[in-house]
Amino acid sequence: MKKYFIQKNPFVVPTTDGKLIEEHHGIATTNNPEISIAHMIAPPKWSEPFQTPEFEEYTYIVKGKKQFNIDGEIIILETGQSIKIEKNTRVQYSNPFDVACEYIAICTPAFDFIKVHREED
Repeated sequence: MKKYFIQKNPFVVPTTDGKLIEEHHGIATTNNPEISIAHMIAPPKWSEPFQTPEFEEYTYIVKGKKQFNIDGEIIILETGQSIKIEKNTRVQYSNPFDVACEYIAICTPAFDFIKVHREED
């Protein structure tokens, strides 16, 4: 039995907002509830509703900028920067800028739509 797994076919999460989400490891791809790792590209002027997830989320910006509204505090990360957001924190992710933002998101435990608790628009 191999002691490694190479992900060659990440699950592309269907979206309606133009955001690309490729889950490499997590519930949808490897049925792993402990961690999810996803490559994402948020188009210019993209945003999603506030959420209060039951998991920690780490974000690393590969290219561009991404805005975080964390409990009312606006934080902007740029290429090469990263952030860890604790679970049960109210946060809104967005890209209000004119260029796409490419980033890696890691959630522990894994991202789960049931546990993200997105607010209605």
